[in-house]
Amino acid sequence: MTLFDRWTGALADLHEQGRYRSFRLPAGIDFTSNDYLGYSTISRDAESAERSAPLHVATNRSGTSSRLLRGHHAIWDEVESLLADWHGAEAVLMMTSGYNANEGLIATLAEPGDWVAADELSHACIVDGLRLARPRKFLFRHNDLSHLEDGLRNEAAKRPAGREMFIITESLFSMDGDTAPLPEIVSLAERYGAQVIVDEAHSTGCFGSNGSGCVDASRLRDRVLATVHTGGKALALPGAYICGSKLLKEYLVNRCRHLIFTTALPAAIGQWWLERIPNVQTAHGRREMLHRNTKGFRERLADYDIRPPGSHYVVPVIVGQDAPAVRAAEMLQGRGFDVRAIRPPSVPHGSSRLRISIHADHDAAVLAQLADAVAEAVQS
Repeated sequence: MTLFDRWTGALADLHEQGRYRSFRLPAGIDFTSNDYLGYSTISRDAESAERSAPLHVATNRSGTSSRLLRGHHAIWDEVESLLADWHGAEAVLMMTSGYNANEGLIATLAEPGDWVAADELSHACIVDGLRLARPRKFLFRHNDLSHLEDGLRNEAAKRPAGREMFIITESLFSMDGDTAPLPEIVSLAERYGAQVIVDEAHSTGCFGSNGSGCVDASRLRDRVLATVHTGGKALALPGAYICGSKLLKEYLVNRCRHLIFTTALPAAIGQWWLERIPNVQTAHGRREMLHRNTKGFRERLADYDIRPPGSHYVVPVIVGQDAPAVRAAEMLQGRGFDVRAIRPPSVPHGSSRLRISIHADHDAAVLAQLADAVAEAVQS
């Protein structure tokens, strides 16, 4: 069998299974992206007019090299300082993407012989970070504190000298719309001597009095090792960042291959971050509208006896098998709602779903129409 035959056969199998993927242009009202606060639809000029902070002198210079060579620019020092103040963290390190940040952080900190407990529904970037790090892994049942404690207790009783224990979880789970019990996880970690890493990708901008995320809203900043945040969701910006101690930042700058060997973000993007952060901090109305829209939409679904997991703005309507989920999504798209079917391997087998992303700028009447259409699509 040639390599060409192997590829052709694999693609034919995906077609037969209904799992073939291809790029698609956006069509209809956006219920697919993670633009939770609606910032991707705002022009920068309009946003800048809202700001009270003075405009930083922008630059169009590209990164062109690693930050450790000639890719660094003073604007990133300013961005990292502003982000650290926002989160109340000692230090922040900018990265090129959320995937890159999670994978790089885990691959750098965890070593063979260390023990890492991760929620079984962790994002692929966490899974891939663990593959690179090659620690001993313990996947605990989703948000199951008893199962997590069993693993911690067993490992703590036999932990080799010099080996570390870590717990990794998302704060808001991207496909299930529920949140991790962070205070309880942190308490377990402290009881058994483990370090906690939290992926805040889907909560940044949307939780807490100033939008800094679930860890800060729970007053856990000083009790976790690191948090990972992305700009590519509620903030609608390229790039991501890691919050932690100054020592952690220094260690990553010197050891994290995902930082050392990748081209830096262009300095012009740093200007976008300086403009966006103050707006997100004070976006109280947007956050209120986001959670109000979510509540209204979920209540409308409940009128049809549809009760998705979780209680937040990621709304997973579980269908089960792949084909019915695809048909339901196609029906909704035909009515002008851009809703996509999520299938394995993105979610476990037998749990294909419509993943509906609620935004702050969605109209309440349109959300009611969508809920009615979802009910028809999945119950017909």
